[in-house]
Amino acid sequence: MREARVSTLQIIPIQHVPEITPGINLSECLRSGIKASGLEIEKGDIVAATQKIISKAEGRVVRLTDVSPSAFALLIAEQVDKDPRLIEVILRETRRIVRMRSDVMICETHHGFICANAGIDSSNVDNGSVTLLPKDPDRSARELAQYLGCGVIVTDTFGRVWRDGLLDAAIGISGVPPLVDLRGKVDRYGNSLQVTVLASADALAAAAGLAMGKTEETPAAFIRGFHWEQPKTDDHTIKALLRAPERDLFL
Repeated sequence: MREARVSTLQIIPIQHVPEITPGINLSECLRSGIKASGLEIEKGDIVAATQKIISKAEGRVVRLTDVSPSAFALLIAEQVDKDPRLIEVILRETRRIVRMRSDVMICETHHGFICANAGIDSSNVDNGSVTLLPKDPDRSARELAQYLGCGVIVTDTFGRVWRDGLLDAAIGISGVPPLVDLRGKVDRYGNSLQVTVLASADALAAAAGLAMGKTEETPAAFIRGFHWEQPKTDDHTIKALLRAPERDLFL
């Protein structure tokens, strides 16, 4: 991906998005919310949408009363002091347990994401229920992008290695570059950049997360002003942002 140009970056919360329920037409809800927010989609615009509304629309919601924990889940629940039914849901969404301690499980999901509790979340959902990550966040992003006619980023809240605090990161993309490669560019001092590859999708997701907030019931944001040279075909996937195990010095 060639260098992107940023003039004035605008990130605007998309208001008037209704409560999302399984089977609802999320694309139409977002389109109506964009219009009601006084916005009109133009070429190069991006919509960032939280994983939560996509998971709800796709029926990726589990009531814990419907879950029977396995013997392994019961064993882990004793170690991490969590509801064994929740542990069972986490295990079903987990490819590999990376680390555990008394209050958290760090898991690799079937998508390849490494995050707390395999992305299982109990916020902004009915009490006693949890949401799972979308089965294929890239596909979810593509479907929204085709309907809305703009780029789409699916976001989720992640912790960060070596730093405190949470931020939103991209877990699915369509029509948006995952990375902007500046290697070979020359800085103002004439030095050739050697390792500078910017995580553009994550940076946009994090900025959108600030605009959306966590308690404002604003699950999507409109991004304008991020310009890049679009390829003839959109073959980007979120896998471009996942570091291969052989390059991970800490596994």
